Amino acid sequence: MARTKEFDPDAALRSALELFWRRGYEATSMTDLVEHLGVGRASIYATFGNKHELYLKALDRYQQARNPQLLRELSQPGPALPAVRAVVRRFATEATTEGRRLSGCFVTNTAAELAPHDTAAARRVEHNWDHLETLLHSALVRAQAQGELAADRNPLTLARMLLVLMQGLRVVGKASADPARVQDAAEQALTLLD
Repeated sequence: MARTKEFDPDAALRSALELFWRRGYEATSMTDLVEHLGVGRASIYATFGNKHELYLKALDRYQQARNPQLLRELSQPGPALPAVRAVVRRFATEATTEGRRLSGCFVTNTAAELAPHDTAAARRVEHNWDHLETLLHSALVRAQAQGELAADRNPLTLARMLLVLMQGLRVVGKASADPARVQDAAEQALTLLD
């Protein structure tokens, strides 16, 4: 008869996500994970695989939690541009809010730390960015169809510009103690939607 797990794998994954998000992949050891999760090393390996596999599962969990919120925000009925502006402003606010600022965005952190040399992490980052770009593009196409966005504007290039801006806001917000730098950049970029 197989033994039942003596811990909640979902709670352990959430805990691993929090630790990786705060410390990064390289700065988090298996010993750190064992202590933080309160789960034995053998149980972590049996349930999640090695540290890298656990990190990727934590990244997947992060994206599963964040993506539905963005979908709701950007696909709500009615005018589309206010929703796009609200999402960009929320990213800027989160990037400059104490407590949130220093941890940054888990996807952006992964892009900076692992994506240049880790194919699996890079694929997940790219998938996340593709998803966000598609949501922004769809909202901007809708805005254009509703007469909110000028007909001579390219919704795809605007969506790409906003994606890059939003990721940059996360990086600058994490490294800079000056919230005006992030907020001013976000507001200036939003003028391109007028």
